[in-house]
Amino acid sequence: MRVVQPARSSDDGYRAGLVPGVKSSADAVRLAEELAFSAARLAELAADPPGLYAEVAAEPDREEATWLAFLIAYLSPLSEVEGSDPFAAIRAVRTPWSTGELPDLGEVATGPRSAHDPAGGDRTLAAYRAWGARAGSQEYAFTGEQSWPPERRFARVFERLALPGLHRAARFDLLTALGRLGLYDLRADSLHLGTGDATEVAAKRVFAIGDRAVLEHRATDLAGAAGVPLDALDLAFVNWASPGDRITLGSRATPDAAIRDSTLAALGVTAPARV
Repeated sequence: MRVVQPARSSDDGYRAGLVPGVKSSADAVRLAEELAFSAARLAELAADPPGLYAEVAAEPDREEATWLAFLIAYLSPLSEVEGSDPFAAIRAVRTPWSTGELPDLGEVATGPRSAHDPAGGDRTLAAYRAWGARAGSQEYAFTGEQSWPPERRFARVFERLALPGLHRAARFDLLTALGRLGLYDLRADSLHLGTGDATEVAAKRVFAIGDRAVLEHRATDLAGAAGVPLDALDLAFVNWASPGDRITLGSRATPDAAIRDSTLAALGVTAPARV
C-alpha cells in the first residue's frame, strides 16, 4: 500500500506550544500520524523485523549481521510498489564480510535514505571496512567501552562513523536498527542534528527555530509529551515534511493508534474519526 502525503495545509489558526511552527490542525494530525507510524516501525524491528532486517537479527555471526545492517542503511530499502520487495536491490549485491569483497554497486538501485553516491564509487564501503579493521572488529567498533550507557554509546559511535560519504541519516538509521534488533546496546537521546539534512529542515519547520540546541531540546519535549521514543522523530519529521510517498524503509507496520491518539492529545487536536 502506498501512502501519499497531502500538500502542506493552510493556516487555520491552530497553535501549540510544543510545535510552534505548525500552523494548521491538519498538519498537526499528519505529524501525529507519522509519529505513530515511525514508532510502530521501531517496535516492529524489535519484535518482528521485515525483510533483510530479519536476517540481521537471526544471523549468529555478529560480524556478518553488522555488515548486512550497514549495507541496508547505506543503500536504503527501495520505496515500495505494490507487490515489490524493497530489499531486493540490497539482496542482489550483498557480499559476505568474511571474504573482504566489496559489493559491486555499479548498477544498484538505491532507496530514499541512501548515502551511496555513484560518483564516489566504493570509497564509503572501503572506509567502513577500514574503520572496523582499526578497531579490531566491527563488534569492538560498535561496542566501545563496556561501561558506556546505551545513550553514550550511540553518541560516540555516531560521531566516529563520520566516514567519507556516510551521511547523518544513514548513520542514524544504522545505529537505530542495530539497537532495535538487539545486536548492540544503543539508544539515541538526541537527533544529532547539525548537517542541514531533511530531518533538520523539517525540525526547523515544526519548531519554528534554527538553533540546534533548541531544536534538540524541543524534540525531546515533543517525544516525551507524545509518549514516543526520541528516535521515532527522525523518520517522522522527514515523512511529515514530504508531499510524496511515505518512506517506510521496508516496514510493514501500520501507525500505532494509541501513539497517534496520545500525540493528538499532547498537541491539543481532536482526533478525527477513523473510517
